[in-house]
Amino acid sequence: MAEEEKDDAFLDGAVDLFKAPDGFYPEEKQPTFAEHRMLSGDTVRVRLVGSHPLYGNMLWNAGRMSSDYLEQNAERLVKNRDVLEIGAAAGVPSIIAAVRGARTVVMTDYHDADLVENMRYNANQAAPLIPADSHLHVAGYKWGADTEEIMSFLPTTTESGDATTGFDTLIMADVVYSYWEHPNLIKTMQMTMKRTADAVALVIFTPYQPWLLPKTQMFFPLAEESGFVVTKVFEKVIDKVLFENDPGDELLRRTVFGYEIRWAPASL
Repeated sequence: MAEEEKDDAFLDGAVDLFKAPDGFYPEEKQPTFAEHRMLSGDTVRVRLVGSHPLYGNMLWNAGRMSSDYLEQNAERLVKNRDVLEIGAAAGVPSIIAAVRGARTVVMTDYHDADLVENMRYNANQAAPLIPADSHLHVAGYKWGADTEEIMSFLPTTTESGDATTGFDTLIMADVVYSYWEHPNLIKTMQMTMKRTADAVALVIFTPYQPWLLPKTQMFFPLAEESGFVVTKVFEKVIDKVLFENDPGDELLRRTVFGYEIRWAPASL
């Protein structure tokens, strides 16, 4: 193209100087899918976002272990109870809770459009497995923020006719590694967990960065200082690490820790 023709094309808008050439930027990663096989034999298939800074593109070991634990203890932790998942990502534990007969399940993660839409997709795909009297909801939620929306999904009364004042079971899988968010997580627990002796927060995590484990574990004394009782319920070593090339103690990176947290008697 001659110089005069280039100038004319620019003036006519035919040449967009601000448009990147084809292939200049890497292609956006497409969503992938993962499966979780329930202990009952059913399979839950979920979509993972293609790429995300909050790790919604992973199906974490703690999420799988939380799902198994909920299924194993469904009569105690799930059946006819109101359940809230905090930091759900793909939402497998929420789906398992709904499948196993929870009265209400609210699946939440950070109010990012991609994460929330992906959770809603997974909830809709799981609908055929969920009993008609179990209600699964999806919402965006920032830890420590106002809980009006997520509390609005609760039924107005319990089976005994008493007013509903919170969730019976909280699911918190692989969230406490965000040690800087511990005060906000505690605040969310205080605002959403029903003040009854059998209300429980299930906290399960793997130290993917083992050198940060002491900071991660500071969540538990903070919870006790905030009116809760902490009970360690299991420590299990799984077969493989999730990230093979990561540094740090491999045994710790294969270990899943599980805790149940309840209100201290003085807090009831």
